[in-house]
Amino acid sequence: MVRDVIATSHQTESHIRQSKLGFSTQQAQESIYQFLLEIVRKQPPSDVLKEFRYVFIDYNSSAGNPEAIQAVSRLIFTNHPREFLETLKRSCYILINNWYTSRNHSTIKELIEIFNQVDFQKKTLSPTLSRQRLWLLNFIQGKEYEELKLFVSKYQYSDQEHWSNRYTSYLLVPQYTNLDNPIEQREAARTLSQKLKDQFKFELAMYTARSQSSGYRHKIPQNPTALGDSVLHFIKRIVAKSGTYSHENLAHIFIEQTKGLCYKDFKMALQKYLIFSVENKDLVQTLNQKLAEKLETLYESYHEETLDDALLLRTSNKVLEYLTTEDQEEPSPLFILLMSQGHHLTLVIVLVKIILICPNARAHLETCVAKLIRYYSTYPEAECKWVIIFFEVFKITFAIHADNVHYNLIKMEDNKTGDRTHLDLDAYRVFSQLRE
Repeated sequence: MVRDVIATSHQTESHIRQSKLGFSTQQAQESIYQFLLEIVRKQPPSDVLKEFRYVFIDYNSSAGNPEAIQAVSRLIFTNHPREFLETLKRSCYILINNWYTSRNHSTIKELIEIFNQVDFQKKTLSPTLSRQRLWLLNFIQGKEYEELKLFVSKYQYSDQEHWSNRYTSYLLVPQYTNLDNPIEQREAARTLSQKLKDQFKFELAMYTARSQSSGYRHKIPQNPTALGDSVLHFIKRIVAKSGTYSHENLAHIFIEQTKGLCYKDFKMALQKYLIFSVENKDLVQTLNQKLAEKLETLYESYHEETLDDALLLRTSNKVLEYLTTEDQEEPSPLFILLMSQGHHLTLVIVLVKIILICPNARAHLETCVAKLIRYYSTYPEAECKWVIIFFEVFKITFAIHADNVHYNLIKMEDNKTGDRTHLDLDAYRVFSQLRE
């Protein structure tokens, strides 16, 4: 066995000696990318996986990869660990993007599982191979591999998985909003995130429709939420806010009324808009006070300027941070305060109202929510059920307010009376309609 290891090491290191010192890191990386692009388009997935393993895992040459293995050798020989990890990461996403296009999900899973098959206990006499294995270990133990594993998250959540896997569609958002990530990673993350959101919207609509129909009593689809049977009542509460005082209508009125305002006056109007229709008076007072403290000094140098789209986006992003996570790592004081008092739906509605007046802020909001999920994912589910309720409420509410789905309440019992402010929700059924 030692003889085989030595032979393999000598064979690989011979490529280093052949490498020209003028061969730049960027050239080495591009050589690897072009090699992968060529074989993923022309060769069967099994052969592509074999070549990927040769280049990055086994670090061994084959008849088809002399330039690629020489490029990897260059990165190792010149001691560029960061460039090696970036190259490995982008190479994974080049393959993932191509296999997503051809719906080859099983091969993506095999690609990611390859890293779990590396034998780090295997001894080698080669300093170069030792360095390469150390870098591989750093990759597997780092955030890059954690991000990669999101691409094999189940579409159907099971009890055996970590609770945070329910929110993969949001955990993917920071990957495509981070401009430092390779374009292949950003495209793959955006595609999968949207696919998971669309799937949840469809499953929620189907569950809502069929769970209330006697014709589907034996064919009720699985509840896609973690709220149990209470989810229907919760959906009715959200949908009941319609007509003149719907969030969409109020947002439209606010946009029209604040056109041409100076920034200082806009911030005052924004504060009133966000707390409008919050029923709990103590909560109104708390929100008023906390938001006023933040908004008063926000972008003071623009106070006399007329609000424009760029300033609206910057302001919306800041308010979203006040309500979720200000440092993009830990929950904000206002988030903790609202959650500790059980105001999950109130907070989510405030977030919805911000997005309705500034749709371009949605990606930033979802990034903030992803940061919160990551923060709380270190806790067992039993210890953070209160915040999981928020994530569920957020996910459901934004699915209901999606552009391509419409929910309506239909009164089923005429003998019941009541207005929109005090509905007997048991007398209503909620209907959903997906739009093309």
